[in-house]
This record gives sequence, C-alpha cells and structure tokens, in this order.
Amino acid sequence: MRRSKVVALAVAAGLGIGGAAAIPATAAPQPSPQHRAASCTLDAENPGLKHVIYLQFDNVHFTRDNPNVPSDLEQMPHLLDFLTSNGLVDTNHHTPLIAHTGNDILTSLTGLYGDRHGQAVANSYRYFNPDGSSNSAASFAYWTDGVADTSVPTPSDPSYTMVTPQGKNTPAPWVSYTRAGCDYGAVSVANTVLENTTVDINKVFGANSAEAVEAKANPGLAQTDYVGIGIHCAKGSKLCQAAGTGASPDLLPDEPGGYHGYQALFGAKSVDPAISAAGVVKATDGTPITDAKGNPGFPGFDSMSAANSLGYVAQMQESGVPVTFAYISDAHDRHVAPYGAFGPGEAGYVAQLKTYDNAFAAFFSRLAKDGITTKNTEFVVTSDENDHFVGGKPSPANCDGVTVPCTYQQIGEINANANGLLATEQGVTTPFALHADSAPNFYVTGNPAQGDPKTRSLEQAWSKVTAVNPITGKTDTVNQYLADQTEMKLLHMVTGDPARTPTFTSFANPDYYVYGAAANCNSACVALGPSYAWNHGDFSNDINTTWLGLAGPGVKHLGVTNQVWSDHTDIRPTLLALTGLRSDYRGDGVVLTAFLDSRALHGALRSSEHQYTELAAAYKQIDAGVGAFAAATLELSNKGVSSASAGDAVYRADEATLTTLGSMRDALAGQIAAVLDGAAAGRHRIDDRTADRLVKEAHLLIQQAQAAAA
Repeated sequence: MRRSKVVALAVAAGLGIGGAAAIPATAAPQPSPQHRAASCTLDAENPGLKHVIYLQFDNVHFTRDNPNVPSDLEQMPHLLDFLTSNGLVDTNHHTPLIAHTGNDILTSLTGLYGDRHGQAVANSYRYFNPDGSSNSAASFAYWTDGVADTSVPTPSDPSYTMVTPQGKNTPAPWVSYTRAGCDYGAVSVANTVLENTTVDINKVFGANSAEAVEAKANPGLAQTDYVGIGIHCAKGSKLCQAAGTGASPDLLPDEPGGYHGYQALFGAKSVDPAISAAGVVKATDGTPITDAKGNPGFPGFDSMSAANSLGYVAQMQESGVPVTFAYISDAHDRHVAPYGAFGPGEAGYVAQLKTYDNAFAAFFSRLAKDGITTKNTEFVVTSDENDHFVGGKPSPANCDGVTVPCTYQQIGEINANANGLLATEQGVTTPFALHADSAPNFYVTGNPAQGDPKTRSLEQAWSKVTAVNPITGKTDTVNQYLADQTEMKLLHMVTGDPARTPTFTSFANPDYYVYGAAANCNSACVALGPSYAWNHGDFSNDINTTWLGLAGPGVKHLGVTNQVWSDHTDIRPTLLALTGLRSDYRGDGVVLTAFLDSRALHGALRSSEHQYTELAAAYKQIDAGVGAFAAATLELSNKGVSSASAGDAVYRADEATLTTLGSMRDALAGQIAAVLDGAAAGRHRIDDRTADRLVKEAHLLIQQAQAAAA
C-alpha cells in the first residue's frame, strides 16, 4: 500500500480467465480531443501521433505467486490482451534499488537512478541532524519541496526532496512534453502532484494562502481539493488560461535551460471544472469520484483504483490533455474496512482484480469511441515492483482462486525488532535509528564513518541475528546482504544529500519486515503482522523482476517476450524516442531498440541500431542496480562487512577491491553512456570498433567483480 503503511508506522513506530467481461456503461464521451490540442507536437516524423498514456501499477504481477492461481495480469485479460495484441509485454524488466513505490516510480518517470533523483531510500527516509541524531522525512512530496519532515518547524537538512548529485532540484519529467506544446496530466503520480496538505500546500500556494487556510481548518477537505491530481500546462494552454481555473505558476528553479512562464493546475478543485462541464469526474463505471464524505475530488492514493485512475485519464484526454501519466493502487490489499492483505486466490483478491479488468474493458472501449487508439497513441503500462508474498500454504491445496477460492491460516510479513534481537542475541545496544523496511537502513547515532569501530561492531552483530520463522518454524538468518556506503554508492543509493545517506543497509530475508523498537524482547521480537503480507525493497529476484507493456506506433508486435533485459530507467528514453522528443538532461537508461520498429528510430540511432542494442545490453549489466555487476559486488560487500577477521583485514581488503571496481565501473559507464546518448540524440552513429571494444570491457569488468565475489 503506497501510503497507508508509511502513515501506520509513523503513528505506531466467478471470473472467467481470458474471457471477455461485460463492459460497464460509461458516461458519454466529450468532443474528440484531436481538435482540442492542436498546439501539441509529438513526433514530427509521424504527425499521426497525438497522445501518450502512461499507467503505473502498485504491485501488480505478470508472474504467478501461486502456480495454481492465475496471475494479476491473467485476471485482467482486457489489459493483457490489449498489450499482447497491439504491442508487447516485456517480462525481463527490473526495478532499481531500493525497490519501493517511491523510488521505482520516480526512476521510471525521470530515467534516473535514486542517486541522481534523490530518493534511493523510500517510501520515507531518515536524515542526520548536526548533533548526530536523525529524523524521518517522506519521499512523497511535491517536486520542488525541501525535506518533507513535519515533526519539526524547519528541518535541519536544507536539501530538496528531489535532489541531484550537485545539490540542485532534479529536472522534472513533464518538461519534455510541455515544451512541445502538450499539456501533461498527472493522476496520483509520485511527486508530480501535491502529496500532502502541509509542506506541499505551503510550498506551492504559500503559507498564508487561502489553500493553506483551508488545509489548517479542514485538512480532509484540503486533501480532496488539492492533493493527488494536477495538470502541468504548455505555454498558451487554454486549460490554464481559462478564467477561474485557479492556475498557479509552475516553478522549476533549477531546470536545465530555464523554465519560465509556465502554469499548472494543482488539485481536483482546479482540474475537475477545467475538464468536466459538470465539475465532477466519473470513474469508468460512471460513478462520481469523491472522497469518503461524498465531496467531489481526490479520494486518496489508496483509493486510486483502476476505475478511478482510468476515469481521470479518459476525462483528461477527452478534454484536450494529450499526455497523461497515472498511478493505479495495489490490488492485493483491502482499501476499505476491514483493512488488511489478501493472499493469492482469496475471494476478495479475485473480486478486486475483476473490478480492475472491468475498468480496463470500459476504458479501452471509451477511448476507441474517442478515436484514441494504438494508431495514434503510445501506451506504456508497467508496475513499480513485484512484491513478495509472505504467508503459509493455501487451503485447499489445489485452490485456483477462480473456481475454488483460497484461504490462509497464516498470512502477513514477519515483523522483527532489530534493537531487541541485537540486544538479546548479540548483547549489542549501540544507539541507532532505523528506517523500517524489508531492506532496513541503519542510521547510527553520531553518524560515525563506515570503518568506525561502532559501525563495524553493529554490522558484524546484525549479520549474525537469527529468528524463528512463525510460518515455517525454521530458524532464519534475518540478513541476506549487507551494504555499507561503498557498496551503496555502487548500487546508486548515495545521493547528493550526504545527510540522508544511511550508515549501512541490510537486504533482509524477504519474509521479514525489520523495524526499530525497545532493546529487549519483553514484547515478542518476532511476530506475524497480518495487516501487510506483500514485502518489497529487498535484493530478491521475485521482487526486482517485474514487467513492462508497450503498444502504439513504432512498437513491435512481440506479444509476451523476455528477449531484452531492461529496467525502469529505460522507460523514459524509449518513450521519448517513440514521441520524437528530447530530454534536457542525460538519463541513466537506454532506448529499448529491440522493441521498436526501425522506422521509429531516428537518424544515427537507426543507422547504428545493431551496435546500439549490443552496447546498451552490456551497459545495463554494469550500471543497473540489480544487474550482474551489482549482484557480484553486493555478494562481495556482504562477505567483507560481515567478516570479523584479525585487524578487520578481510573487510579492509574487500573495501579496497570494491572501491577499485567502483572507480572502473563509473569510468566505463560514463564512456558508454556518452556514446549511447550521442546516438540517441542524433549527434553521431556508433562504429563497430567502438562498440566491440566497450562491450568487451564491460564483460571483463563483470568477470572481475564475479571473481572477487567468489
């Protein structure tokens, strides 16, 4: 659950698979949008391209979590069939680290790893104060916000939430589109909309604004009015120029090349009247989208079901917003009382996915009536990550969820109190604060260096901590991989804000959710947490491997494919290549040329397609956070950080090796990125000799890392 768990922790420390479902009735479509967004220019070489629709799920799977139960996408045949019939589903797609909703979506939007967009630790993070203590801040905050910590009047850390390695505000993903004259609709997409009624409202509207007054007097209504929905307008946009729309300046202080004179609509209070004559936006089933009290507007992030999000996307597209990016909430959790988690094949889980499938059936039907099809629209659909299910065996054993519902006697992540386990098992009570997670981040009080005895003794102790698994009854080692700051840098987890860099990170057993509490086990240090059963964050194949769907002009019709290893950084450059647009910064991703028709590739990219594809594949494996190089160095890091040799000789030797490998990787990755970017931007083609040399160097570097780990 994208938001609910963060809030909770802050407070507490008859489906026919593959068959066509009945299409719910929808509201009458608005006038054809092709006549209402004439200033938007996407691919100049393909004037028929008019729209972009980007959808990102929270935790929706292509693979099966139970071999008998159809996967999430199999239970949404209208979406799966649409993608496989009109384009492709890449099942060899991957997350960054740490694999969390915030980092994953922001990486997908920007094409940057967390070290370059600022949110490598999500969905919240800690930052060190000057006195060595640490505070918690939210990853979800509007793009230009500072550190979003409402526990203090002014955070001691002056950085942006979205911060570059140079300490600047991260470039915004909507700029490529608005500069091309295209309004950009944002439906619950991380940090492109207001995320809260405190720091965000003060930042965008002002601390003394009418919006801020409403937020203080009635925060629930302010969330409905101002959070979660937005439109970033092109210059001259009729939506933002219309009288009474409540447009605000769209300020990006550090955008490369400047960004001046643009406006935006923030919140449903401004957006709904601009895109709906009735001032109310309806879900795909025709139901008005309201909050829990019936107020029209944003219903909350966890209530952005497929019906609600797709309803907003369709209404925006019909109103002349040709580029829409939307978030769709998790289908594995109950978003209404009684709250909690579903296991695969449970009746509520199957029923919820059925409503999602109905929403897509209605959505695609409505778009077709509007003339918005794969002939003139680029569709991108993906998931932030594949969460790891934590629970016992289903009953009955052969349940499939479709004809025979599954039930679970044991369900829920295994909550483990790090402080208590360290004190009782290892006798270690070193003060630290923890960013609770399945990949917990340790912030040792005083902010000692990574080689400090205080840090080393805590790392060594944590590597030995065990727990009796309440589901299996077996004794598990809680930690699987330890990464200190040297390794975190290799994994793209060290940002331009030194205060938010953890002392070290543990990638735990995926069944465990590690939190910080009392340094004793008077209350059970290990217990099943039935409220949440889907873990993410870890370095684990079932979490880090997800899927990417593409359909539209220039996309090959490959159906389901795993021929290309890709990750979230590659989505933006591939979409920009399909739309003929340019970015004002160099990203970390590559154009997925193997998925695109040659006619969709421009200039130098087309003339060196083979060389680009081979070099891009090698580049991903040395630079991606879960690529071959990262896997090898993390293995080496764990051995060194866990070691307790005389004089810490093993740790020191491994650290020296990691530092050398990191320098080599950064230098080689920089060379390859420049060559790839030059071809993608049309500055030069890639010759065979250069491509062969760099590919060989990348393979050699991976072999060196693997040999060191072995």
